[in-house]
Amino acid sequence: MDSGSAHFWQTDTNVFVPTDYAEVQSLWGEDHVVGAAVAGLAALRLDTAFGLPDFTPARLTVDLFKSPRRVPMTTTVDLVRDGRRVRNSVCTIEQEGVTVARAVLVQYRRSEAPDGHEWTPKAEKLEAPSLEGLTAQNGSVRQLQSTELGWTSKIADHQNVARKRVVIRSVDIVAGQPNTPFVQAAAAAEATSLVTNLGTAGVGYINGDLTVALARLPRSDWICVHADTHSVSDGIAVGTATLLDNAGAFGSGLVTALSNRHAQIDFAETSPASGQ
Repeated sequence: MDSGSAHFWQTDTNVFVPTDYAEVQSLWGEDHVVGAAVAGLAALRLDTAFGLPDFTPARLTVDLFKSPRRVPMTTTVDLVRDGRRVRNSVCTIEQEGVTVARAVLVQYRRSEAPDGHEWTPKAEKLEAPSLEGLTAQNGSVRQLQSTELGWTSKIADHQNVARKRVVIRSVDIVAGQPNTPFVQAAAAAEATSLVTNLGTAGVGYINGDLTVALARLPRSDWICVHADTHSVSDGIAVGTATLLDNAGAFGSGLVTALSNRHAQIDFAETSPASGQ
């Protein structure tokens, strides 16, 4: 993909500058960066620094301390534990000397499964849209579905109380660096907040974190994020989603969020230039 479709330019070993790509901008603020870009950047830095072929990135937790802005991001990575079967690492993201996000990665060495069988939920068929030939000029594609409503690209079409799912193909996080399957999963999983917190008046909860848990890596660029649970009380929401590809479920996304009703995003009132 061309560099104009990426979320960041890399200007130094650990410095990344948000591009002018439209979907970098969060609808929560004119100078804010979307959470998917931050999660993807943390995953990319950790994967590049500490990824090993015999290990699976089993859990990535990204804490979003402050809303990241469209200014350079400086990343620091550290290997906390280099075990035979378990590896732990951390990525810190700063802007102008202030920490805006911190990500913790747990990697497990792949091995033979234990004896016996365990409970698993009934496999749910992935009724994805026809993806053949489905592209956009900027390289990113997003299709949503809510119960009894077909697949569309407009979020506003799905401002209802039905269960939702979204199929995403993300652009590259950093220009000139194709997304790895892990980076693709991390960026797509941030849509857990969208599919669980989107309601009749838009999105009124803003997530302060993202946890991505993976049994395996996705096997295609296309990832479906399927809403599973949504619990709310006193302005606090917890949402979970299943991550699927054409081979089936491969992981989960989880977000916690707090009410942001005074800045609620009603997609029916946003312009097409704002991401529909």
